Order: sequence, then structure tokens, then C-alpha cells
Amino acid sequence: MKLFIPILMLGAAAGIAFGQSANTAPASQSGLDLKAIDKNVDPCTDFYQYACGSWMKNNPIPKDESRWGRFDELHERNQTILRQIAEDSEAHTDRSALDQKIGDFYGSCMAIDDIDKLGTQPIQPGLKRIASLTSKQDLTNEVANLQKRQVGVFFNFGFSPDPNNAKMGIADLDQGGLGLPEKAYYFRTDAKSVELRQKYVTHISKMFQLIGIPAAEAQRKAQAVMKIETDLAKGSLDVVARRNPKNLVHSFKTSQLSSLSPDFNFQQYFLELSGPEFTSLNVDVPGFIKSMNQVIQTYSLNDLKDYLTWHYVSASSRALPKEFVEENFDFYGRTLTGAQQLRPRWKRCIQMTDGELGEAIGKRYVEQTFGKQGKERTLEMVHEIEHEMGVDIQSLTWMTPETKKQALIKLAAVTNKIGYPDKWRDYSHLEIKKGDYLGNMFRANEFDTQRDRNKIGKPVDRTEWAMTPPTVNAYYDPLENNINFPAGILQPPFYSNKAADAVNYGGIGAVVGHELTHAFDDEGRQFDADGNLRDWWQKKDEEEFDKLADCIVKEYSQFEPVPGVHVNGKLSLGENTADNGGVRLAYMALLDSLTKHGGSPSDKKDGYTTAQQFFLGFGQIWCSNIRPEDERLRAQTDTHSPPAARVNGVVKNSEAFSKAWGCHEGQAMFAAPGKACRVW
Repeated sequence: MKLFIPILMLGAAAGIAFGQSANTAPASQSGLDLKAIDKNVDPCTDFYQYACGSWMKNNPIPKDESRWGRFDELHERNQTILRQIAEDSEAHTDRSALDQKIGDFYGSCMAIDDIDKLGTQPIQPGLKRIASLTSKQDLTNEVANLQKRQVGVFFNFGFSPDPNNAKMGIADLDQGGLGLPEKAYYFRTDAKSVELRQKYVTHISKMFQLIGIPAAEAQRKAQAVMKIETDLAKGSLDVVARRNPKNLVHSFKTSQLSSLSPDFNFQQYFLELSGPEFTSLNVDVPGFIKSMNQVIQTYSLNDLKDYLTWHYVSASSRALPKEFVEENFDFYGRTLTGAQQLRPRWKRCIQMTDGELGEAIGKRYVEQTFGKQGKERTLEMVHEIEHEMGVDIQSLTWMTPETKKQALIKLAAVTNKIGYPDKWRDYSHLEIKKGDYLGNMFRANEFDTQRDRNKIGKPVDRTEWAMTPPTVNAYYDPLENNINFPAGILQPPFYSNKAADAVNYGGIGAVVGHELTHAFDDEGRQFDADGNLRDWWQKKDEEEFDKLADCIVKEYSQFEPVPGVHVNGKLSLGENTADNGGVRLAYMALLDSLTKHGGSPSDKKDGYTTAQQFFLGFGQIWCSNIRPEDERLRAQTDTHSPPAARVNGVVKNSEAFSKAWGCHEGQAMFAAPGKACRVW
């Protein structure tokens, strides 16, 4: 039950010092991107198009991307710094142990000729090991071996804070083992979904052929894999059901697991993993474990070995010759997201280095880019917005005094992590070898999974981060009750020392408010001040909250990013609540700041009032172009609404926006007093 809620489902590396500007130097007094604005559009009719229309026209999606937005611009600019760090670490002969690991991992990924010459040799030991299984009882150890390397077969296992005692770590067993994005992809009956499943089977078959399986046999194996995954999907919870944390808490003794899955020896599995001993654990979805057992009973050993082989080859593909890389991209990139070509090799290798050695290369990144001023200013803004959240809670007319009291206790307990960890991860026991990309990748995975399992039964270290320092993102962790802002997001367009306060409040201020609101959205509100899953609401307050939240669900379900596919209002409820609440809190903080410093919402720069600058600052961080395939994928699987909905959905609920822009009844962005949706 590892829960954390990011502002985006987008991990992007970054790297320009906070407040520095390079190509993003404000071309205006306010710091707004004036060239992004489309003045042919009425802001009260479509504010997203007004704020971003010209940017969208002038920034087509690169062929190697499925979407292109302001986050991606930042990612693109800053990857060069991470690249320089990696290349310097590779080139220097007199280097530290940390630089050796960074340089040799990156260098092994970049050694394309060597990888092509090796062919499938690096995966042969694993393929032979799977092929040598002689009985279904042998599955236990092999599943453990694969999962150590983060090959996702059958289920997921690891550490999680105990939802009933969140300061302690417990073992956690969850559903997994699917190659398609989530459960519904195996069962939707529309033509697009049927076609996608056919392409998935074809992809599996082609991967089998690449390891030397004849075409007809490869097709049969692919069909068997698809049947196994479909049966696993039947027992899985869908993405909407998984948003309710109460659906994912089921305490079991380890001795009871045999009642769920008598044909898989979990006791032997735990021994093979060589982690701490434990006698109880959380089973997120008990019904899934039963379905897994049924799969083991029903399918032949050969079919089960084909399933393991497929996932092993798929997980290894990025470290194999180019035909594997291209086939993997053809399905997971071109088919699923619409990207037209692979990103350059160095970008993929930087992404892998950040993914596997994030706090190693992240430490170097912070040393080069992150300033003390950025950390201090962000913390100051966090405190301002936390204050506004307290004011907002106290002003609510629908919440009873007892629940308000508990909400304020939770708010006071929220902790803030900014920039980078206080204590850097120790990689001294991780072996990285020059020229051994697949080995390096799997050893890094084993290091990570072993480190994760070693936390079981110990107090949770709440100083650890779930994102690497260069990441352009932020998140709230309900089990730890903290908000986290990596160094990567603390720079333009989210914040600049050269921008007006209004623009900064609309950018990073809205992000801060977004993450803080997650503590009180439909998911986060179920956790108390200590991160425990505990019902601290009065029944009347729950009912009122659900009514207010239902308004958000209905409103966002009307957005249709691609023809025939609507935003899933229930799936995206938490993010939509956080977007609306975050902008409201940031605007309240701006007004307080103006009062303290003698400013006014009607003051002008660049022809826009301070209030208008705020909303443009918010709207412009979401400027994006997205391919239809990726829009479809995200609408069906992402907890976040598409950018246009994130902007227009917020402003049409904001009376402050309507006042700032002079919107009136009958216009699409007008927030009718008393009728607009609002939870916080």
C-alpha cells in the first residue's frame, strides 16, 4: 500500500539553478510568457486557449515525444546538465566511488556497439533458468529471483508503512503481473481496445521471435501469455477502486496465505528473498491472490514458463540490441502513446541513470544547481499557504467544530521537504561494472528491492524521498503526512526571482497549494495527522464532503479530450480537488501578501492586473500539446485530468477569476455565485 500523490504522472529530470533563467528569462516586467498568449480568444470563453494558444501553435510535439508541454521544456533544457555530470563522471580517471558508479552505469548504457555484439548473451542464463523449471513447485524460487530484479510477474511485494500504525514498516503484498496499463484494457469491447489487445499479442509474439522462437510457436506462446494476464486481470481491482485506501487494507498472518494460494509457497518465497522475518503483512487485494492461484492450477507448466519468459525479456529489452529496443518502443511508445520515434540514446540513458542511481547523480545535480535562496523562498511560501489552509478550514460552513479541530491538528502536523534529502543514500554496496549494462541494471534493481525489504519491521524513515532531486514534480504522501518539492521543479516557469509575485504565486504557489490540498482530498482525508488510516470525520461532515466532491466528479466527467473518451471524474477526483483547492489557497496567500506590502489586485504590469497575472501564471505552467493516443491512455489510466481541463476546470469554479477578467453569466468560464464546484 505505497501511496503518494504527485502533481503529475510525469517524472522529468531538470537542472538550472532556482531563479536563474537562461532561455527562460522573463521577456516582460511580470515574468509572464507574453508570446504564449492567443489574444484572438476570449479568456472568459476558453482561458486555457487564451493563456497557451500561441505557445501550442509554436511548439509542435517532437517526433520522439508523445506530449510536449512546459514541464517537458524544462526537462529538455535541464537534461543537458545531467548529461554533462554523467559524461564527466565517465571520463575522469581520478574520480570518487560515487562518480565511478554514475559514469560506468551511463557509459555501459551508451555502449550501443558492444550491446549489439553481445546479442542475447546477457539474458541466456535467465532464459535457461526459466526453461529448466521441472514442476510448478519450482515457480516459487524463480518468481522471487525475477522480482528481485524488478521483473513484474504475478504480484508485487515489498515494504509499506503500516496503514494502521504508519510510523512502522510492514510487508505488503499487492496485485501485479500485467503487461497492459491496467485491468480494463483486457476487457473493454470498443474497436480501439480490441485492436490494442491484438497489437499487444503481436508484440509479445515478436519478442519471442527475437529470442529465436519460430513464428508459429511464438504466436501460440503469446496467446497463452495473454490468457494468463487476462485471468490475472479478472482478480485485480480497477484504478478507480484502488483510489479508496480502505479497499487496500487486509491484515493477514503469513501462515494464512496458504488459504489464499495453496499452490504458491509464500513461506519459501519469503525465505528466497532473504529479507527480515515477519509473521504478518498487509494483502492489498486478497481476491487477486486467489485468482493467481487459480492461474497456477489451470495453466500448464509450459504456459507459465512462457509467461515468466515474456516478462523477463520485456523487462530486459532496454539493455538488449536495437531490434529489442525498437520492438519495445513500437508497442509501448508508438502504439500506446503515439510517439513517432525513439528519443536519442543519451536521453534514455540519462533517464535510466536517474532512475537507478537517482540520489547519486542527484547529489551532483544539487551541488551544481540548487541555491539556498530557492529553498528558503519555497519554505516561506509553503508556510504562507499552510496558514491560508488553516483560515479556509476555520471558515467552512459545512464542517462541524469537532472535525475542524481534527483537520487543524492534521494541518499542523504536515511536514515539508524541499529540494533534496537531508541524508543521501549510500550506494557503497552496489556494484556497477564498466560495459555491463544489463548486469548493472539488474544489480541496481536488486540493491533497491533489498533495501526496500530491509525496512520491514522497522520505524519508517520519513526523511527519505520517493522522487529524485532532479525530478520536475512534487507530491504529498498521506501515510507520512508530508509534502515534497524536489529541486527540479523549483525554477522557471514555476518560480523565478525575476518574475512578479503574482506569477510566482500562480506557478509554484498553486503547486504548493495543490500538494497541501491532497491531505484533505477524498483519499488523503482518510488519513490522520500521524498518517494512520483512521476515520476522524463526523458522519455529517463525510456526507457533506461527498456532496461537494460529487459536483467535481460530474463537472470533470464532461471533458472529452479525444472523441468518445471522457475524463474519468471519479478516477481524477483527488487531483481535480487539489487543483481547485491549490489555486484558491495560492490566491488567498497572494492577497495577504499584497495587503502586507501595500499592493493591489488591480495594479498592472504588461497590461495585465495583478489578479490576471496570477491566473495567467497558473494557466501557463500547463501549456501542452498531446498526441491523441496519449490523451486516450491518460484519460483511461491517469488520476490527473488533461491540461485544458486542469486549467478551465479550475477557473470556471473561481469567482476571483471571473472578477479579474470581467466574465459574466452565459460565458463558459463564468463562476456563478453559489453554483460553482468547491470542496476546499
